[in-house]
Amino acid sequence: MEVSLCGRKDLSILRERVRKESNAKQRDRYRAVVLALEGRSEPEIRLRLGRSRGFIQRWVYAYRDQGINGLKAKKPHGQPPKLPRNREAELKALLGQPGAPRRGRDVAALLQEHFGVTYSVRGALVLLHRLGYGPLKPRPVNPKKDPSAEAQWLQASPFLSNPSRHNTPTSPSKCGSRTKAASDRKDA
Repeated sequence: MEVSLCGRKDLSILRERVRKESNAKQRDRYRAVVLALEGRSEPEIRLRLGRSRGFIQRWVYAYRDQGINGLKAKKPHGQPPKLPRNREAELKALLGQPGAPRRGRDVAALLQEHFGVTYSVRGALVLLHRLGYGPLKPRPVNPKKDPSAEAQWLQASPFLSNPSRHNTPTSPSKCGSRTKAASDRKDA
């Protein structure tokens, strides 16, 4: 790859950064540029680093166009959360009160009422998960269950089991086995 130094000390700075960088991806960015500056070809750099052609080209060309400062990955842009992070503690306090809602639609309504932010049911559930709340898991109830019949049966029923007797004779080995003590010998 044809790339030249942007600054006189760039090669020594990049080698130093390769040596000190703990993030493997960032270190490979520096290494790709160092290898390109040393005159290595793109396939050779790719084999040496185990990275894709696009990775090598992207970062070598970033160095060519912007210098060393162009090698830092930029934070991915995304939409900021509707409920600011500094107000999440306030929401947790509301959810910690007895009788607080736990269903997605109820939490979405709570967010609209107290914080003025609109969440979908799924968005409210994702927010709850991020805050450490798990989904509700109700115990299943048999629709045929009759509590009065159950109580009556418990009153009238006898004990379901009798104490068992130990009916296995013990042997001298005290292991409870029914085999004879000398049956393992092959003297016969």
